[in-house]
Amino acid sequence: MELGISTFGEVAITQLSGNNVHGQMRAEQLMQEAILADELGLDVFALGEHHRPDFMVSAPEVLLAAMAARTQRIKLSSAVTVLSSADPVRVFQNFATLDLISKGRAEIMAGRGSFIESFPLFGYELDDYNELFIEKLDLLLQINQQEIVNWQGKHRAAIHKLGVYPRPYQAQLPIWIAVGGTPASAVRAGSLNLPLVIAILGGDPAQFKPLVQLYRNAAQRAGHDVAALQLCINQHMYIANTSQQAADEFWPGYSKMMTRIGKERGWPSMTREQFEHLRSPEGPLLVGSAQEVAHKIIAEHKIFGNTRFMVQTIVANLPHEKLMHAIQLFGSEVAPLVHAALG
Repeated sequence: MELGISTFGEVAITQLSGNNVHGQMRAEQLMQEAILADELGLDVFALGEHHRPDFMVSAPEVLLAAMAARTQRIKLSSAVTVLSSADPVRVFQNFATLDLISKGRAEIMAGRGSFIESFPLFGYELDDYNELFIEKLDLLLQINQQEIVNWQGKHRAAIHKLGVYPRPYQAQLPIWIAVGGTPASAVRAGSLNLPLVIAILGGDPAQFKPLVQLYRNAAQRAGHDVAALQLCINQHMYIANTSQQAADEFWPGYSKMMTRIGKERGWPSMTREQFEHLRSPEGPLLVGSAQEVAHKIIAEHKIFGNTRFMVQTIVANLPHEKLMHAIQLFGSEVAPLVHAALG
C-alpha cells in the first residue's frame, strides 16, 4: 500500500495568505515538507486547491512544479483540483507540463471542492455544481486519452478536431476522483474505471464501507477488473512522541479551525470531548503516537482493502518544526509498521 502526505497549505489565522511575506514563508514551508516526504521514501505528496485567505494554495500545479525540481522520486498530485470551476484544457496542459518536468510523477485528483468561492470567482453558477463537474470530467478524460479532441458540451465552447499540447511524459496522466461521501460520485468513478479517493473527516470510518462497495459494484457492472481498482483513504493527521502530547498540541488550533469553518456551514463549535472521540480508535482523526496512528491505518486497510493511504497535515497554529516532526514520525516510524503488517 502506498503512503503519502496531503495538505491544503492552510496558514495560521494571524498570518493570512494575502500578506506577501506570510505567503512566501508558507510556500517555502511546503517545499520543505515535500522534500522531507521524498527523503523519507513516502510515495505521494499532494496539494489542495482553495481560493480563500486562510489557504495559501490556489494553483497547486505551480508549487508542485517547483517541488519536482527539488525532489527525486515522490509522486506529485493535486488534492484536489476543483474541476467544476476550471478549464479542463488548461488543467491537462498544466499537469502534462508538470509530468514532463518531473519525468512522469504527476497526478490529478479531480473533485468538486469543499468550498464554493471558486464558482463566482471564475464566473460559474453554483446551481450548475454537479452538471459542471460531469461535463468537465468528460472533457478532461477525452483529452487525456487522445491527442486530437472533438468535443461539445453545454458550459464550455466546443472543440472541433484540435490538438491539446504538450502531451505528458506518461502515456496518460493518472486521474483520481476525490469524494467526501457522495454515493453518485463513487458510482461514477467505478463506472469509468477511475481511481477513487475518499476523504474521511468525520464519523466512524467503517461507515464508509458501503460507499466503497458501491464503487466496486459499479466497476463490476461496467465490465472492469475490480481487483485492479485503486482506492485511497485520506484523513487528518498529527503525530507527536506521545499520544497525550499530540492531543494537547493539536487540539487548540484544530478546534478553532473547525469551529470557524463550522460557522459557515451551520455546525456547532467543537468540544474537547468531541475531539477526543474523533481521535479514539473508532474515530477518523489520526492524532496520537506513531504506534496509534499505524494501528488505525492497518485496521482501516482491513475494512477497505485500499491501495493508498494519505494523511492530511493541518497547521492548526502549530510551529512548523512540530509539523515537520509529525511528518518525520509518519515516514520513519508509522510507514515501517504499516508496511511490515501489510507486507
